[in-house]
Amino acid sequence: MFAEILNKVRLDCPLVHCITNYVTVNDCANVLLACGASPVMADDEREAEEIVSIASALVINIGTLNSRTIPSMFKAGRRANELGRPVILDPVGAGASSLRTATAMDLIREIDFAVIRGNISEITAIAGRESKTRGVDASDPELLDGDLPADVISLILKLREKTGAVITVTGPKDIVAGEKNLCIVRNGHPMMSKVSGTGCMLSAITGAFCGAAPSDIAVAAASAAGMFGVAGEFAFERLTSEGGGTSTYRSYIIDEVSKMTQEKMREAVKIEIR
Repeated sequence: MFAEILNKVRLDCPLVHCITNYVTVNDCANVLLACGASPVMADDEREAEEIVSIASALVINIGTLNSRTIPSMFKAGRRANELGRPVILDPVGAGASSLRTATAMDLIREIDFAVIRGNISEITAIAGRESKTRGVDASDPELLDGDLPADVISLILKLREKTGAVITVTGPKDIVAGEKNLCIVRNGHPMMSKVSGTGCMLSAITGAFCGAAPSDIAVAAASAAGMFGVAGEFAFERLTSEGGGTSTYRSYIIDEVSKMTQEKMREAVKIEIR
């Protein structure tokens, strides 16, 4: 079920329109190409609606939020909704500043998102819980390790009900909360948190998977998380055997995404459905 979507991405080559941050834009473009999708990074409001009209999915990432790109996000999001294209929100750093939090909340109010993907601090911030976000890191100590408390799971499910979006929460264990099921994804490696942009890359991949399989967004989001986590595991194995540091690891992750197959996913993806 989860592995098949990768082949669909490779066959369909969905065009993913990313209004994303300039810290990780190149990594997002390269990881989209690696998984078999086609990226377009267009953030000027004069072309945002036109570009999204030819795309299979839209990814909005507020990592380097500024007054020039905010109008583009709203225009592209509304147009994508009109056309029935899945829209993914990455609320990078929500809770760190009033501008970020308010913009994320305004986007959620005005745009129907297929998926909202963030770390636990970002997700709880937009869900209304006081969060200890520091920059773009998940820095709430009680939420980082082990299983999430029942009240936090409840908050995630309430956010899903309120927004109608699939909620993907990334961390030591990724959680994908859909309308029918809660998926626990037990793939990835702790070193992925030491590389800037892995969350952004996952959001971009989620856009590709949702663009290729828009009829089952929850499965597409869980599949994206599982595939990317497996790539992180394989990349770390290679790093251990060949040497290198965090920059090499980032390149290896993209390499492993490009080499990913259905067979590898079937063998390595660990997704528990509740």
